[in-house]
Amino acid sequence: MERGYTADYAARVFKQLEGFGSYGFPESHASSFALLVYISSWLKCFYPDVFACALLNSWPMGFYQPAQIIIDARKHGVEVRPIDINHSDWDNTLEEKAGKYCALRLGFRQIKGIREEDMQLVINNRHQPYTSINALRDTGLSDKVLIKLADADAFRSIGLDRRQALWEVSTKDNPIELYKGHPAPAAANEKQIELPFMQLSEHVVEDYATTGLSLKAHPVRFLRPQLDQLHVTTTADLSRLRNGDRVKVAGLVLVRQHPGTAKGVLFMTIEDETGNANAVIWESVSQQYRNEILSSRLILLEGKLQIEGLVIHIVVEKCHNLSRLLKRLTPSHNYGLSVSSHPDTTPQNIFFGGRNFK
Repeated sequence: MERGYTADYAARVFKQLEGFGSYGFPESHASSFALLVYISSWLKCFYPDVFACALLNSWPMGFYQPAQIIIDARKHGVEVRPIDINHSDWDNTLEEKAGKYCALRLGFRQIKGIREEDMQLVINNRHQPYTSINALRDTGLSDKVLIKLADADAFRSIGLDRRQALWEVSTKDNPIELYKGHPAPAAANEKQIELPFMQLSEHVVEDYATTGLSLKAHPVRFLRPQLDQLHVTTTADLSRLRNGDRVKVAGLVLVRQHPGTAKGVLFMTIEDETGNANAVIWESVSQQYRNEILSSRLILLEGKLQIEGLVIHIVVEKCHNLSRLLKRLTPSHNYGLSVSSHPDTTPQNIFFGGRNFK
């Protein structure tokens, strides 16, 4: 005011500075973030079923893919149930308690490329359980949508696995309007065809191709014999080793972080069938193995174990791209029998390649 400003102007400037101070300084950021962390941690601790369901329905968001959210929920005692034409809604939902927590039913929204409008036809006409694919056709669903549901293995409640369901969708005649709701007559000369058996690993590949996750098994589980030959340690066994031990770990790439304040250090998280492992990759190593780090879906890391309290890291010295091993999840004699409608479902291409963060 000594410089000629009015009291009203000075008061407005003060209010602006006061408002900035409520969010512009580190203390304010720390306080607001701490509150969010506390609430999230409390929910995750006491209501992991609700927490996981809410995260899935809010996705895409955050660090982790739906597969990791579901794996974590199951580890904390939450039963997760598959997508099904007779039980799923569009959103992921909570069903009756299965032990301590409610069961989490996966929703149709988890299926890649499917529309909510189409799934509302299924939900709104589900006055009683569906018993056939023709009953779903009667709701107005196109064969294209039925194929996506078959790809997602959503017909188990009517006794059809994904290959059987796809076969029925592709071979049954569309009934004319007069006979809708009645089974189409079988061709007189049609023979009962025995479809090739799908191995569990094939189902897992198709699960990831259609929904980005699998409740049946983790893909690395099927590669463990090959990894054992390479003397690869499971992530769960890292805690049994000593600080400084040399180690090999392998898994699907989940996250790569390259913070600008980390002096060129890159952080990576990988996942096998037993859990996660965190890796520290110095700039010289990340430059040497840049292609392996950026292009691998399945990666093998060699280095030294660093243990500080409960925190375990691998300080990486070498990286190897093992994505080619993912081809073994689908037997070569079944390559031509893929059930998926996706254009490129070779195993090494359908698995998530990891997310990159600064």
